[in-house]
Amino acid sequence: MVTRKAGVWYPFNHLREQLNREFGGLVNTLAESSAKLGSVGAFPALNVWEEGDTLYAEAELPGLKHEDVDISVAGKELSIRGHRGEQSPEGAAFHRRERGVGDFMRMLRLPYEIDSSRVEATLKDGVLLVTLPKHEAAKARKIQVTPKT
Repeated sequence: MVTRKAGVWYPFNHLREQLNREFGGLVNTLAESSAKLGSVGAFPALNVWEEGDTLYAEAELPGLKHEDVDISVAGKELSIRGHRGEQSPEGAAFHRRERGVGDFMRMLRLPYEIDSSRVEATLKDGVLLVTLPKHEAAKARKIQVTPKT
């Protein structure tokens, strides 16, 4: 008879194996039925950065036109909504389909309030760039220190 000494990681590995057995099918089911646009991750993919008093959000929207996208800003929230229509040849038999179709929405909580009257958006080569200027109340301001007399 062969005996094996259980290492210090045995309980964790055993738990991981049990979770994989119990939830493996669930994870696959969720992955298949999640986003209408065919990806488990969020769509569209976003990059957000700040330069000076402006925040920029860049989203990948391949194949979409400006009329397919709706952007709104309220306080500290950016919303990107749109629709990707069917673009396959009629009667096509797909062997793999990862680029989905249908409506999408992406909400993003921003780090500070935005001046919504000055927000601009451009769509070029499938990349949406949203320029989000800080609201005056969110901008850093220099405070003058006066001597106490």
